[in-house]
Amino acid sequence: MAQSDRAERLTAVVRGRVQGVGFRWFVVRSAEVLGLTGWVRNLEDRSVEVVAEGPSATLDQLTLALSEGPPGARVESIDQRRDPATGSFERFRVRSGSHAGD
Repeated sequence: MAQSDRAERLTAVVRGRVQGVGFRWFVVRSAEVLGLTGWVRNLEDRSVEVVAEGPSATLDQLTLALSEGPPGARVESIDQRRDPATGSFERFRVRSGSHAGD
């Protein structure tokens, strides 16, 4: 399997003006178009956390979309890491900010 085809998990925290601008729904639509699974949620510090699984190259495309965001958003930074995929998600969805993760 090529490096770009290997399934990975992206965990990203997006900071800037990313709450109140439709950012979570933008992430859901982007992930669905790309065929990724996972979730997105607002954090108390006004950032947005994204956990997505899929091929490495496809996660790169999602990361690019995250850096741009929807109209009205202003992305200042993205802290991210990659880990092996767990395969624990069936689709991509919005989670409550109070959800404790996986």
